[in-house]
Amino acid sequence: MEPELRPMPMVLMYHSVEPYESDPYQVTVHPDRFERQLGWLSQRGLRGVSMRELLDARRRGEGAGLVGLTFDDGYLDFVTTVMPALTRYGFTATVYIVAGSLGGSNEWDRPGPAKPLMTAGQVVAAAKAGVEVGSHSMRHIRLSETDQGDLTDQVRRSRAVLVELLGEDVGGFCYPYGAINAREVEAVRAAGYEYACAVYPSELAGRHAIPRTFVGDRDTSTRLLAKWARHRLLRRRGGGS
Repeated sequence: MEPELRPMPMVLMYHSVEPYESDPYQVTVHPDRFERQLGWLSQRGLRGVSMRELLDARRRGEGAGLVGLTFDDGYLDFVTTVMPALTRYGFTATVYIVAGSLGGSNEWDRPGPAKPLMTAGQVVAAAKAGVEVGSHSMRHIRLSETDQGDLTDQVRRSRAVLVELLGEDVGGFCYPYGAINAREVEAVRAAGYEYACAVYPSELAGRHAIPRTFVGDRDTSTRLLAKWARHRLLRRRGGGS
């Protein structure tokens, strides 16, 4: 693992935040639960920030007390529910956008419930409000199952689409499904991304495969405390303090 990412502050992985009746893939957190989770962080003197802010702070040796907040897929509820909640707590976050599905829905989760995605205008508005926008590929496919040409297209074209949309650089990538091998990590690095988020810790862990902690609707304060303790234990085993 790269020295500046050891030990790495905790990075939380969210997807959708809205009321729901069915959630077969466990990607949805109810707004009331989400509010309590943000409150849990705030009460412990922790501040949720974007990955860009988190990594910049780490470079300066100022990462203590910061927790990365990431939201995969770019659901519409990020605008309607997540952003107002973040504002109430003075938090920021990173949202990872499927560049080929702007204004569409989560086709990759069929036959699960359809969820609308952010439009191009909403992505621009979020960025102007201080949210970091990152790429989540063009089509939300398992990159580890693609050929080299499609892999390159997924990581490079998605960045180009978002750069053109936002008029600014896009430095972060998030692997769909967390599916990566060394080939995918190298492709993302070669595409010019400053960092990338994975899901699970692995021998690939580093700036372009940052592990995250999944947060779901079952995560009460007690469960969050257990995940926080587990993260601190893994940090110590990784050589940090």
